Amino acid sequence: MMLDGRTLETQWWGPGPESAATLVLLHEGLGCVALWRDFPEALAASTGCGVFAYSRLGYGGSDAVSLPRPMSYMHDEAVSVLPRVLDTAGVRRAVLIGHSDGGSIAAIHAGAVQDARMVGAVLMAAHFFVEDLNIASIRAIKEHYEQGDLRARLRRYHRDVDVAFRGWNDAWLDPRFRSFDITAEVARIRVPILALQGADDPYGSDEQLRVLERAARCSVETRLIEGARHSPHLEARDATMEAIVPFVRNVLVEAAA
Repeated sequence: MMLDGRTLETQWWGPGPESAATLVLLHEGLGCVALWRDFPEALAASTGCGVFAYSRLGYGGSDAVSLPRPMSYMHDEAVSVLPRVLDTAGVRRAVLIGHSDGGSIAAIHAGAVQDARMVGAVLMAAHFFVEDLNIASIRAIKEHYEQGDLRARLRRYHRDVDVAFRGWNDAWLDPRFRSFDITAEVARIRVPILALQGADDPYGSDEQLRVLERAARCSVETRLIEGARHSPHLEARDATMEAIVPFVRNVLVEAAA
């Protein structure tokens, strides 16, 4: 897919948008299309929906970006980029499914854009505010990237691994990023939300879910997923699918009523 003259890596599973609703996957801060692994295929098979994923600029096989990323990068993705991606992909009715940074982007989009195509959002390990635990884990992964084997492992998935890692890591470790807080956007969401978090998530406590519950004015269901850390869709697949599949079915029925 081309967007503003730049290439976005994309992939579809299941039916196209002309014949079914689309589950739009928004990856984490170090993710890309390939790192969803077989989760999209499982979603398409279990829901009957089409599943669409793309690698944001700077990730996967998409074109690179200039660094440093602005402190507003998640808002920029949610408000400026995502609507045009959905337009270009021809998405007509959507449930956003975001993981980590992608969950935050989904929440910002739902609250700030009020996109009529969107009928629900699944937020997995999303960040609604910054915690000390969060920053400590991001600082630790920087050491692993610089001194361990993480760079070599990520290099298999990203065209420019340093752009992918530094763009995310440097932004989060910038002292200015401590003011990141999207509870105002959450309060403007008008579609149902399912929020999932691993019970042992090193990047956020269950206070993220509590803040969401307090801030939201829409229907919210939250679940801690036992046996999962930061990626419940990979680490506890069955429990995650048991939460997502009925949620998707219900919001599509409600939207059609």
